[in-house]
Amino acid sequence: MGQTVFIPRELDANEPRVAASPETVKRLAGLGFEVIVEKGAGLGSRITDQEFATAGGTIGTAGDAKNADVVLKVRRPTDAELKGYKSGAAVIAIMDPYGNVAALAAMASAGITAFSMEFMPRITRAQVMDVLSSQANLAGYQAVVDAAAEYDRALPMMMTAAGTVPAAKTFIMGVGVAGLQAIATARRLGAVVTATDVRPAVKEQVQSLGAKFLAVEDEEFKAAETAGGYAKEMSKEYQAKQAALTAEHIAKQDIVITTALIPGRPAPKLVSAAMVASMKPGSVIVDLAVERGGNVEGAQPGRVVTTENGVKIVGHLNVPGRVAASASLLYAKNLYAFLETMVDKATKTLAIKRDDELVKATMLTDAGQIVHPSFAKAAGQPRTEPAAIPATVLVADAADKKPAPRRRAAAKSPSPKPEGTA
Repeated sequence: MGQTVFIPRELDANEPRVAASPETVKRLAGLGFEVIVEKGAGLGSRITDQEFATAGGTIGTAGDAKNADVVLKVRRPTDAELKGYKSGAAVIAIMDPYGNVAALAAMASAGITAFSMEFMPRITRAQVMDVLSSQANLAGYQAVVDAAAEYDRALPMMMTAAGTVPAAKTFIMGVGVAGLQAIATARRLGAVVTATDVRPAVKEQVQSLGAKFLAVEDEEFKAAETAGGYAKEMSKEYQAKQAALTAEHIAKQDIVITTALIPGRPAPKLVSAAMVASMKPGSVIVDLAVERGGNVEGAQPGRVVTTENGVKIVGHLNVPGRVAASASLLYAKNLYAFLETMVDKATKTLAIKRDDELVKATMLTDAGQIVHPSFAKAAGQPRTEPAAIPATVLVADAADKKPAPRRRAAAKSPSPKPEGTA
């Protein structure tokens, strides 16, 4: 009898995505796995049980997890779910480990081998496994759609016999994967788009999409990027100049979309209450970092807040999940591509190579221990929440920025330090 892959229904009420698609179920069966999909797991992503069954899967219940060798999930398993997993099972998901050491300890105690997909190294062979990019791309698109819905006016300029409708002015803060897609989507809808980031390399990317780049372009700005393509923290003098420029610009905008995150830290504050107060009534701000504390003062998770001056601040949770039918297809492909690298094609069984750089970069727990170097030492120590970066620092994280140039993998090369959050 072959090994079993189990696809559960996500328990979080705000999570409509699923960790498999009919295509990946078919391909997993082709690798030699018996695939069991929990009843109703795909309904939030418009995938019926019948579609999974037709692809070669078996429709089961949550109790089938106890016999699974591999569990594919969207979110980190709860304590209740862990009790239903067998020791030694490989569990692959977006684990969100920062600040959740207790959850990591629970996974270690359950004896599972847990993999965090958001820690996938950004190398050529792992490009198809990059969940941060696949999900952030859709988040950037949906942010513009949500902004347009709340704006309740036309985005493109329209010239009619009755008069001219002006184009909406849209400002994207943080030019990464989400930011670039937001720029492209806003431009397709006809908005006039500007964007900002402290990394000089993104200026050309912004302009290539037909948007205008906004930044204080002095000598410090020209050296504001690390070798890995990440933003450096700027001097207080630069921060002050950039903040003044940004504040003046935001006051003239109809739509602002913020995308900045930092691994393991609260989201940086980019838009102050004073900036919000300077905007025109009917303007819209979409905060894609609201689950991490938000880039915008006044943003509230899961709510659309209207300020005293009539500005709407949109704080939707799980933005990729708002386009779950598309997000699940991409995420399922990410998971399949990773799992395939750990399957022995001759025996058609799971064979985890613990010296593989993909495994070393993503494995959180194994054999009852927290093994990831970023968390193993902290497992027995209380966590001190780091301070949020001030509003004057504009940064973009791996989840919301253009990936650094990919390098080709060398055999048994050490994995890069993981960066980014889900």
